[in-house]
Amino acid sequence: MVDRMAKKKYLLVKCGQTLFTIFIVLTLNFFLFRVMPGDPARTLIHNPRISPEIIANLEKVFGLDKPLYMQYLYYLKNMITGNMGMSFAFRRPVADIIADKMGNTILLVGVATVLSIAIGIFIGVIAAYKRGSRIDIGALAFSLFMWAMPAFWLGIIMVIVFSIYFRAFPTSGITIPGYSHDSFFDLAKDVAHHMFLPTITLALVLLGEYFLIMRNTLIDVLTEDFIMTARAKGLSDARILQKHALKNALLPMVTIIAISLGFIVAGAIEVETVFSWPGLGRLIYESLRNRDYPILEGVFAIVSICVIIANFASDLLYAYIDPRVKT
Repeated sequence: MVDRMAKKKYLLVKCGQTLFTIFIVLTLNFFLFRVMPGDPARTLIHNPRISPEIIANLEKVFGLDKPLYMQYLYYLKNMITGNMGMSFAFRRPVADIIADKMGNTILLVGVATVLSIAIGIFIGVIAAYKRGSRIDIGALAFSLFMWAMPAFWLGIIMVIVFSIYFRAFPTSGITIPGYSHDSFFDLAKDVAHHMFLPTITLALVLLGEYFLIMRNTLIDVLTEDFIMTARAKGLSDARILQKHALKNALLPMVTIIAISLGFIVAGAIEVETVFSWPGLGRLIYESLRNRDYPILEGVFAIVSICVIIANFASDLLYAYIDPRVKT
């Protein structure tokens, strides 16, 4: 009974913290783009001699003529109802524009993240198990080099080497422009061919973080007393690593993966811009140039809420894996 009450209290506290965090993020999201320099109404018309009457009409159409607190209240209401407003530049609902781009980003980021996590954990386990060896030193140097490398710079190198020099992969886009695909397999092959370079670029940039965390955590776990006890019982190193060390070393990875989602999107902005990948990252870049507040607010709100929910899920999963967290 006491344990059930503790679980319920923990869940309610986490739900309250999550909702409060979402409210704070949405508030900051609104005011963040209002302090940007420039008049968004003037960016809609490229004529510098436009009359003040036309600018006033545009501000009225997009609600920019209302007081700031009224814009904020309308903004919160629209976010709750899922209405993100109209894009200044595209003159389309923001939700439709984001929906068109989100699938491409999920595909790119999802595949790159799975690859980086799987390879990073695998190499991290080997490096920790062979600590101090040439394998450990080489993997550590490579991971630190990849972690420190800017995503856009690595993307440019990939384009120069594999697209321009070897002509093995396309430089931009998601499919061949104007090409009619005969089947789904043909379409999937075309998409995979175009996404190979941006996926590998993003995966290499993310690889170093997961490797370092897994390696250092596993090294700490291997020095614990229960590992020495397992060795004293005569268990083999492989069994100790599989049954005892890995389970405890993977616990911090649950939280780290959730926290890193926001940074993954930041890296996707650079990668999508370099490879002209039609996703949320490139949409953010174009919207920043156009000072398209509604799209920026919509994208950052969705990304922030996804990161918060991912952290909420990781907290629940962590508490399920390690019951000591709830105490």
